Parts: sequence; C-alpha cells; structure tokens
Amino acid sequence: MSCAVRQPSQRPTLGSAGLLLLCLAAILAAGCEEDRQAIGHLEKVWGKVGISPGRFETPRAIALSPDDEIYVVDKTARIQVFDCEGNYLRGWSTPQQRNGRPTGISIDRRGRVLVADTHYHRILIYSPHGDLLSSIEKARGSQLGQFDLVADVVEDSAGNYFVSEYGENHRIQKFSPDWVPILQWGGAGTEPGRFSRPQCLALDEEENLWVADSGNHRIQVFNREGKLLKLWGREGRGPGELCYPYGLVFGPQQTVYVVESGNNRVQKFTRDGQSLGCWGSGGREPGQLSGPFALVLDSRGRIHVVDTYNHRVQTVKM
Repeated sequence: MSCAVRQPSQRPTLGSAGLLLLCLAAILAAGCEEDRQAIGHLEKVWGKVGISPGRFETPRAIALSPDDEIYVVDKTARIQVFDCEGNYLRGWSTPQQRNGRPTGISIDRRGRVLVADTHYHRILIYSPHGDLLSSIEKARGSQLGQFDLVADVVEDSAGNYFVSEYGENHRIQKFSPDWVPILQWGGAGTEPGRFSRPQCLALDEEENLWVADSGNHRIQVFNREGKLLKLWGREGRGPGELCYPYGLVFGPQQTVYVVESGNNRVQKFTRDGQSLGCWGSGGREPGQLSGPFALVLDSRGRIHVVDTYNHRVQTVKM
C-alpha cells in the first residue's frame, strides 16, 4: 500500500536557499568515489538529535510495515514509528536498558514487531502499537538454542525464525514457530560460511537467507537449511567493494541495496554482486552520511537510510 502523504503540523520548511543547499549536497555526495556512478536523488532529511518524540539518539535499526509505517530503534532503547514522510506517529521503550540497547528490528507475517534486544540476549515481540506480547529469553551461551548478543531476527513463510548473533558465537540459528531450536551454522572466522558480526538478515523471494557479514565485508546467502549458496564482496572503497555492510534490502529487477557503515554510502548491486552504482559520502550535510547502520525500501521505491551518527534518517528516491 502506498503511504498517504500527511502535512507535518510543526515541521520547519526550507526556503529557496535551503532547497538549493539540499540539491547541491545531494549532487556532491552521490556516487562511488572512483567512478562517480550515481544512483538516486535525495528527497528529504528528517529527524535530529534529541530524546523527545520524533528525534533520535544514534538510531541503529529500521523496519517497514506492509502499510509503509517506519519503525526506528535508537540508542535510548526507544522504538519510534513514523509515516513514510517522516512524521512521528507513536513510540515506546524496551523494558530494560542498563546493559545496552537493541540493534535489530523486523516485522513478521502477522505485523508484529520483532526486536533484537541485543545486550539482554533475547527477542522482544510487540504489537504494532507497542504492547509487549512475549519475550523470547534463552540461557546465555554457545549451545544450540542459547543466545549471545542477538543482532537481528526474521521469520519465513512457515513461521520459522532465523536469528543472527555476534559476541562469542558469530552464527545463525533457526527456530521453529514455537521457538524450539532446529539448527545452527557459522562460527567466527573468514572462511565461507563463517562470520564476523553477522548483522542484518533478509529473506528473498525464494526464501533464501541473506546475511550482511559485516566484519568480513561481504554478503553471504544460504538456503533455509544453512547451505551456502553464494558469497560476494571484499573490503575496500571502490565500486563493488564493501566496508562494514550492516544492512541490506532487496530492490526491483533482482537488485539489492547495501548500506556500508565504513564507506558512508548505499551501494546498489545485482543479486550476483555486480555494482550498479552508489549514493552518499562521509559528512554532515544533507546527502552525506556518518556511520549509516540500516535501510528500508518503501512501496514508492524510496530508500530510507538510518544516518546513525548524524542522528537522522535520509530519504532517497531510487
């Protein structure tokens, strides 16, 4: 469903000088450094640093509902919900925060919000309006069915859950719909099938599991039984290279967008890892990024990028 455009009630507007700055910054920021092959154009920047509703303190995860509502988790352990124009709708906080804050969020088949409460080694399941429905808590450890520093969680069409972990484990676990452990794979390392901080998880149209293997600067793809299907990416700054890819999202025509925290950009690839262009560069101006952590693609073909250390979200038309 396309989002309805809502008129912001208390949002400052840009004058002609501001609009010019926005456009110039987007042009200067776009493209890979080496080939300047640009993709997309900046539509808007929304959010700013702060702890009041609609503001962010180091946002680190984002998810999109079927009706284009955007859920953002920040370092204050808040889940805030926005329409796809960046207007604040509602929000809530996780039950505990002393040990650390969540780093992953997704929406399941029933529209429930799945939060990877990383430093409490659990998955929190909420209604779309913030009612805590359940907390999936496992003993901390490295055995099958235990948790350590959960990073992300996704659900397949059969109701099974896949959970990524870093810390001591650097692995993927698969659970039944009732959260009974089924299998695990990975482990710390650079060899194919192993991980260094696996962060974002995503299931494609064939329900193959894509993993942003962040610390290894690559993408790995598995079937739902943990068999490695493809691997691509290497560390670097050039087109086709990656530096700490923390998030990915599927685009049209068998493409995939990857956000790179280390390169401060979004890179567009074919599903086989061929670079099709980049957007973004390091900096504080509109169209520039600082340690971006995640992204989503809405029904209008726009990427919403979590600009983590600039404490905001940027919307780019692709």
